[in-house]
Amino acid sequence: MMHPGPRNLITDVGGLHVGNAEDHAIKTGATVLLGARPFTAGVHVMGGAPGTRETDLLAPDKTVQEVDALVLSGGSAFGLDAASGAAEWLRARGRGFAVGDQRVPIVPGAILFDLINGGDKAWTEAPYKRLGAAAAEAANETFALGTAGAGTGAIIADLKGGLGSASLVLPSGHTVGALVAVNAIGQVTVGDGPYFWAAPFEFGAEFGGLGPAPGFDASLPPRHKGGPGQATTIAIVATDAALSQAQATRMATAAHDGMARAIYPSHTPMDGDLVFAAATGGKPLADPVWDALHLGHAAALCLARAIARGVHAATPAAADPLPTWRARFG
Repeated sequence: MMHPGPRNLITDVGGLHVGNAEDHAIKTGATVLLGARPFTAGVHVMGGAPGTRETDLLAPDKTVQEVDALVLSGGSAFGLDAASGAAEWLRARGRGFAVGDQRVPIVPGAILFDLINGGDKAWTEAPYKRLGAAAAEAANETFALGTAGAGTGAIIADLKGGLGSASLVLPSGHTVGALVAVNAIGQVTVGDGPYFWAAPFEFGAEFGGLGPAPGFDASLPPRHKGGPGQATTIAIVATDAALSQAQATRMATAAHDGMARAIYPSHTPMDGDLVFAAATGGKPLADPVWDALHLGHAAALCLARAIARGVHAATPAAADPLPTWRARFG
């Protein structure tokens, strides 16, 4: 039987820390995943409008096989600077890929669009490099969900979005976790009610315990927000298993199933839906085929639950264009 880890956070994967930094006046933020040492990483993109940094390095045929951190950020293209801030923070601490007498931190990142969410965007200098460094500095085993980090300014079709996380411990002894900033064009709840699409995969009452919606009319068109380029759900799934870069990429690919289970619709031309995978390598696979299959399945389960948890945990703030789940449904 699988069960959530002690924190029900991605940091149940040993050796991983997460830090958040926010600017609530701008309604934006950044989230950094750090490892105690470099870790294997992969990525898979299924949305039609992604915004990324250094994802080409994560292909299995590239020279660099490990990274120092992964960054999720608001800010659209401006938010890619959050990875630069995290990279500078790491370099100052002697972290990074050794090239002669220099260290070059490898910090892939992805961004979501939160520029039309009621916040004050009249900055003279974009805040994302500062937020990336602050998030790295704040990295810890526990961290806030909801209106925090990269989820601070997130909105979905009809509610405020947010930052979510969840974990599972497998019968094999491996741990899997997910971290996600939910800014989807679609809904995470069914129709006009409070029921989450991810409800069949909930453990306990981690996002309200309401169970599945009593009914749904599939003939109705999906509800969505905004226009092109105004959405994206970006995520990280992680494990303590020893995976190659190709295996990590396959886990990221499988995890997209969780996004499709939790967001209606997902992977649209207007979303930049992306999943990074991280493997810290502490526990070998006893069976490379079947253990890898179960890791991908668990990653999808964790991601679906993390998406619901992020929206469920969102908190209200002045000038929000949409209500939180709690404000709307109590």
